[in-house]
Amino acid sequence: MRPAKATAAAAVTTVTAVLGTTALAVAAGRYASDAALKAPAGRPLPTEPRLTVHATAAGQISLTRALASLRPGRYGLGGNGCHAVVGPVLDAAPHEADTVVRRLERVTHGTLEPGARVWLTPQVHIGDPHSALGIDHADVDIPGELGPLPAWFVPGTRDTWVIAVHGLGTTREHPMVVMDFLHHQQLPVLSLGYRGDLGAPRSPDGLGHLGETEWRDLDAAIRYAVRHGARDVVLHGWSTGASMALHAAARSGLRDRVSGLVLDSPVLDWETTLRALATARRTPGPLLPLAVRAAQGRTGLRGGRLAEAADPRALRVPTLILHGPGDAVAPWALSRQLAGKRPDLVTLHTVPDAPHGAMWNADPAGYEEALRRFLTPLM
Repeated sequence: MRPAKATAAAAVTTVTAVLGTTALAVAAGRYASDAALKAPAGRPLPTEPRLTVHATAAGQISLTRALASLRPGRYGLGGNGCHAVVGPVLDAAPHEADTVVRRLERVTHGTLEPGARVWLTPQVHIGDPHSALGIDHADVDIPGELGPLPAWFVPGTRDTWVIAVHGLGTTREHPMVVMDFLHHQQLPVLSLGYRGDLGAPRSPDGLGHLGETEWRDLDAAIRYAVRHGARDVVLHGWSTGASMALHAAARSGLRDRVSGLVLDSPVLDWETTLRALATARRTPGPLLPLAVRAAQGRTGLRGGRLAEAADPRALRVPTLILHGPGDAVAPWALSRQLAGKRPDLVTLHTVPDAPHGAMWNADPAGYEEALRRFLTPLM
């Protein structure tokens, strides 16, 4: 081969290799960003380990020994085709060194066979408020910008409504953990399904936007509540639902009707959350910036709008944050900083040993007492 042709061939090979490497990096970034942008509702986040069922007995279940299975509190236990509710660890129950025995409160769906792979979930209840809690409710459709949004409405005698918004990896069944408590406070509750949820319209790009566009569905719910008799509303959001609440409180045309915010495990920095979820998918560290860039390119996400909504100077209403240092998805330190900068408006209720979105589960009584104290002046 002549020198000129050899040089050209080498250049083509180099360009091909570079393009191949670039395409591979782009694909890897897209895959890593899917952990947040395509988090399926009702399925565990990648931070949640799978556990094996070793045995069941009357009121007991034996699980793989892990930090997750040792968590205090009350959780749903999800699996393929099954769901159960488990209570505290039973230290006195006989068990092998590599297992943990928890109280098995009930099996709500399917069966739990030895060898089944399961995970702890903050979703304790499945079904609807009537079938799960015995609470009367109405199935309503809320007019949203993309189409009708399904919601459950639980009536109450007060004219302050609570609008509950679930977050990553959960469904509108999740807020039922506090629905019985709110019902006893005679507060009307609207539990919202938003874009991407079962029965709700999809986002035009088929992706989640970590609250940055989804908040407009919460805005539609505020409008629905006011139109149907709410004097004002308290927005109670978990995870990205908390981000939606912050956006709505800052940007809604009816933000003057928002009298309080309850933020459980709030996502206050979407890049940090995306990196955490991508890392849990075993994405190598050098590829994490690609995941962020892929998310920006696919969705138009930028950090500015969330930063503005979560700016301590932008808060106008009393805010309760329920969060803890055990959250591996949304850093607790950011909640602590926000509370520290606005002690006049923000109350931080710290919950130790709780994973993302499961602050109620780790300490139901403490959570509900903090909620009672916060809501009483707003009723």
